[in-house]
Amino acid sequence: MSQLSAGIGRRAALAAGGLLLAGGATRARAQSPTLRIGVLTDLSGPYKDITGETGAICARQAVADFNAAERGLQVEVLLADHQQRPDVGMAITRQWFDRNDVDVVMDVGSSAIALAVSNLVAERNKVHLNTGAASSDLTGKACNANTIHWPYDTWSNANSTARSLLRSGGDRWFFLTADYAFGRTMQADATRIIEKEGGQVVGSAIHPFPGNTDFSSYLIQARARRANVLAFANAGTDMLNCVKQAAEFGLMRGGIRPAALVAFIQDIKSLGLETAQGLTISESFYWDLNDRTRAFTERLKPRLTNGNMPNMDHASAYSATLHYLKVVAELGATRAKADGREVVAAMKRMPTEDDCFGAGTIRADGRKIHPMYLFEAKKPAESTGPWDLLKLVGTTPAEQAFRPVAEGGCSLAAN
Repeated sequence: MSQLSAGIGRRAALAAGGLLLAGGATRARAQSPTLRIGVLTDLSGPYKDITGETGAICARQAVADFNAAERGLQVEVLLADHQQRPDVGMAITRQWFDRNDVDVVMDVGSSAIALAVSNLVAERNKVHLNTGAASSDLTGKACNANTIHWPYDTWSNANSTARSLLRSGGDRWFFLTADYAFGRTMQADATRIIEKEGGQVVGSAIHPFPGNTDFSSYLIQARARRANVLAFANAGTDMLNCVKQAAEFGLMRGGIRPAALVAFIQDIKSLGLETAQGLTISESFYWDLNDRTRAFTERLKPRLTNGNMPNMDHASAYSATLHYLKVVAELGATRAKADGREVVAAMKRMPTEDDCFGAGTIRADGRKIHPMYLFEAKKPAESTGPWDLLKLVGTTPAEQAFRPVAEGGCSLAAN
């Protein structure tokens, strides 16, 4: 216990010591209280590229684009590593609230941690802008008036991917699922859609998370059950290892289609187009989607010293931060810091608008609404550069992209 406490203390000290003041607010404007956004993320584990430092970089870009300092707002962005451990994530969050006067917790990237943080945020009347975790429970049975869920969720990705594969004959599904809240919720959401549309789940296997590297026994089960879709309800290095090992076992040559229910441009790059070509993934953002997404990425590039490129989680950190600041500018920093529920209610009333997602809304249950896109990994010959990896093959309109509010079980939906 003492080693854990010491480790958390050192990380928190580093986070506090590394606070980055966005903009150069003058002394004359320093009377306004400082807004603090804590990016709680994976800096060292399987999701460090998918979430990680790039989310904080995008949040700082939003502060810069909003001209926060010129508007009299002082904003600091903190960054900390939860190590994929709920106890560490909760300890950091409590310290942020108790010692660092943090107003917003963003990213998180782990559904188990996000659900715990969401409860604590509601208890402390802060703001949780979930831009990384996927569980649809955040706007369902676990919803609260202090949380907004931004880029995608298990239902939206299951809906987009499953319907596409079912239309093309993928009607016998086997799930390989990570053993935590995200994986189990993703499988449950996809199963409901598959069965509703006439498909069948012929089997599933739960694998440990994190730390598992050998998926061979699970892949053999999928072949034995005569599945024609092998669905990976996992992400990051687990999903990559699954795709690679499925290819080595010859499952694709045997007619089984791999379906990454949650995948990112970083995954396609890591696999390489030779392996990934033809793989379909659902996203709500792609850097090369349109003129606005390209303009955002060009502004961001000078900050991307880590060699990464933005995905939908990173873009959501930008979008959510920008929308939050718009509301704070109307309410005033003092009022915003005093009442997280009032801030979230105002964020729901105000339409969203930014270069990453265009126009959108936030529902009563906290679900951010925008289109979902189905992309296909390009063939190597189709790519013109290291991050030119995807081509658009389908769009789900905003009004159809997310679970109907009446089906989520959120107590806020009736208000």
